[in-house]
Amino acid sequence: MPPSEHRVILLRHGETAWSREGRHTGGTDVPLTDAGMRQAQAAGLRLAGAAVDHVLVSPLARARQTCDLAGRAAGAVVEPALVEWDYGEYEGRTSAEIHAERPGWSLWRDGCPGGEDAAAVAARVDPIIARCRELPASWLIVAHGHLLRVLAARWCGLGPESGAMLQLGTAAICVLAFEHDAPGLRLWNDDGTALAAE
Repeated sequence: MPPSEHRVILLRHGETAWSREGRHTGGTDVPLTDAGMRQAQAAGLRLAGAAVDHVLVSPLARARQTCDLAGRAAGAVVEPALVEWDYGEYEGRTSAEIHAERPGWSLWRDGCPGGEDAAAVAARVDPIIARCRELPASWLIVAHGHLLRVLAARWCGLGPESGAMLQLGTAAICVLAFEHDAPGLRLWNDDGTALAAE
């Protein structure tokens, strides 16, 4: 078998009731919905031919369940730094609810009172990026929407706030790789429905 490619595959967890409702879900351990379980299984089918040497997964149940349903739990290492953004006082609230009392608020610019800002999330993911770059292998990281957007921005050498431009759906697959030794995005937000009628 030829050696696997040096790349990092990202998989966001499947749908939860809170993600469906647009609620900021950090440390609250909301389980996958039935639809989220089906999404995770479908992601596993899309990943079926992908050689992966190392799997890192968030300790939160929705990510671990997605990893398992996608068929990638064997040998997966739980990485505490992959927990979702700490939303502090905004945990469980929608952006519309927050904007009603704080017009103009931006998660990416302002962070969350009692929680994290984008720089704090970057400080958690930067060592993971360094580990993935230093060990040429195929990696799979199963985690959360906002955290993975920060990770992708940092992979590309951008500030963490640049993650605001990277929309990421539930159970979507992304690939971070290299072109002429320069890190970049090879695939982004592939949930199997990108070209479906909206």
